[in-house]
Amino acid sequence: MTSRVDAVMDAAISEGKIVGAELIVTRHGDVAYQRSAGWFDREAGQPMIDNAIYRLASVTKPIVAAAALAMADRGLVSLDDRVSQHIPWFSPRLKDGSAAEITIHHLLTHTAGLAYNYPDDPAISTGLGATEQSLKENFARVAQHPLEYAPGTAWLYSVAIDVLGAVLAQVHGGTLEDAVRTYVTGPLGMSETGFSVADRSRLAKPYADGAPPMPMSDPQPVVGDNGTLVFSPSRIFSPTAFQSGGAGMAGTPADIVRFLEAMRNGGGGVVRQETVARAFSNQIGSIERDPGQSFGYLGAIVEDPVAAGVPSAKGTVNWGGVYGHSWLIDPVNGLSIISMSNTAVEGCTGRYPKDIIAAVYAELS
Repeated sequence: MTSRVDAVMDAAISEGKIVGAELIVTRHGDVAYQRSAGWFDREAGQPMIDNAIYRLASVTKPIVAAAALAMADRGLVSLDDRVSQHIPWFSPRLKDGSAAEITIHHLLTHTAGLAYNYPDDPAISTGLGATEQSLKENFARVAQHPLEYAPGTAWLYSVAIDVLGAVLAQVHGGTLEDAVRTYVTGPLGMSETGFSVADRSRLAKPYADGAPPMPMSDPQPVVGDNGTLVFSPSRIFSPTAFQSGGAGMAGTPADIVRFLEAMRNGGGGVVRQETVARAFSNQIGSIERDPGQSFGYLGAIVEDPVAAGVPSAKGTVNWGGVYGHSWLIDPVNGLSIISMSNTAVEGCTGRYPKDIIAAVYAELS
């Protein structure tokens, strides 16, 4: 698995779409492809290193979701629990002022009625931007805003996993990182993935899309598919910014593929096999999402590869992270793929990850 995948990585770098990248592909538990390419720090002339540390953005989400599932397996929470049962300060209402019951299931599936943009309250942080607020301070502000829809009636990508993080921290006692380390990253040996940077010398320099991409400032606005995102690369170093369950971790490709493989293999001992099977299945019913895809507990689920326009098999779970990452687990083909880059947002929602996945499947066939 070299020529096609190499060509995609080389073209993206030479054409100035991606500054630096790493890719790991495993098949049936064996590494089928692994490569670092491009620049770790272009301005310093430093090539991309193996197993760099990256700001994960939404690659944080499946890890925090798995912690919630592990805690549910142990009877510490139920997926049917009302969120306000654990954090009474979070009880947003519907637009007509009536009460709404948000459950942990709603948070995991992004069917809670929450949003990702609250433009009339710029003090609200959604995990990427700078903040000095605690989880409670920040999301108590979110709770003052009416829900976009009644929980369970629609799907909208949102701060739901951040709110879930507040629940997990409260139930476990201590910080969200304490909970995640106890139930997921610790047992799986993900020693370089957390809400701080394990080794600053290996933290990849972040770049923003451009012609060519340019080093990120702080704050750094980047125009994406769903509007302008504002990044704060220094947020990961703040000891007082809340630990964002939706976007706040940093980690390595080796750690992330270890996590993906654990889930592909039935939970890796941290989540029960039957719970993973549920997480890998449609949990939003007939609620509309992107064509050919539903949503489970860890990410999007491919229901119809043709309608979804993807080469992966039915049942593939996939998502990404706007700092420049994309991942998938394809149980049918025994595949796990983690594509990480230092270029936002091309490495997440641009042509690059789509071309990488297409090249991997072309090699398989």
